[in-house]
Amino acid sequence: MRVRITRLVAALLSLTAASFAANAANAATAATAAQPTLRIGVDAESYPPFFSKDASGSWKGWEIDLLNAVCTKMNVHCQLTDVAWDGLVPSLQNGKIDVIWSSMTITGERQKVIDFTRPYYESPTVFVGAKSDRRKVDCAVPATFKGRVIGVEAGTNFSAFLDARFKHDAQIKSFDKFDNALADLVAGRVDYVQEGKGLFTAFLNSPDGKDYEIKGVCKDDPVLGLGVGGGVRRGDALRARLSDAIAQVQKDGTWDAITARYPKLQGTIEKSN
Repeated sequence: MRVRITRLVAALLSLTAASFAANAANAATAATAAQPTLRIGVDAESYPPFFSKDASGSWKGWEIDLLNAVCTKMNVHCQLTDVAWDGLVPSLQNGKIDVIWSSMTITGERQKVIDFTRPYYESPTVFVGAKSDRRKVDCAVPATFKGRVIGVEAGTNFSAFLDARFKHDAQIKSFDKFDNALADLVAGRVDYVQEGKGLFTAFLNSPDGKDYEIKGVCKDDPVLGLGVGGGVRRGDALRARLSDAIAQVQKDGTWDAITARYPKLQGTIEKSN
């Protein structure tokens, strides 16, 4: 009899535990469903350690971790969507996404068509070239690049900067992808590639990048922009809410804690003021 009672109690406890787990799962699902959803546009091309896809197809990286922290502060569910770089702004304007979160620099030209949140990071603009190249270069003196070939991703503020400051002295070669510019650098078809310092992190720490280094740093030029922010539609009240959440994670230690998980980013990005 005792054995039967014991088995009955065990069975009841098992059913209770299963019921509790199911209720908890249903509650979590309901809570997620009740949260507003923000559709986040991410550049389809990976930029580790900022953002890239793992083997399962899930996005990961510093920028994704920061986005998750911001979404938590806002109590919203953020749904990521892959969009080609050139399609990010049109997708935002057409209502296919609500936010661009893809290392997009805030520039005057972009502010004519979309609004931006406060910057969530800043990164110096640099030229990277071969360590064996001992020729002097100076961002403030375009003539030091005379006769050289500079690679850059098309449609970026870096491309606009080169067109505005260097096209009379250097040959500018545009690429559809940053990785293709780096491939030409390694192959010797360009002398330098220009981009934000943080985006060179993976390359300079890879076998392909071991013979390359930063050759020059560009600062304080309005064409290069005002840091990296989230893009939203013109006049969208979402801008203020996102900016408040960004400010919170920058002030409460969350930004620093996330950045500490990515040692290779140390010294390449900064918090905005």
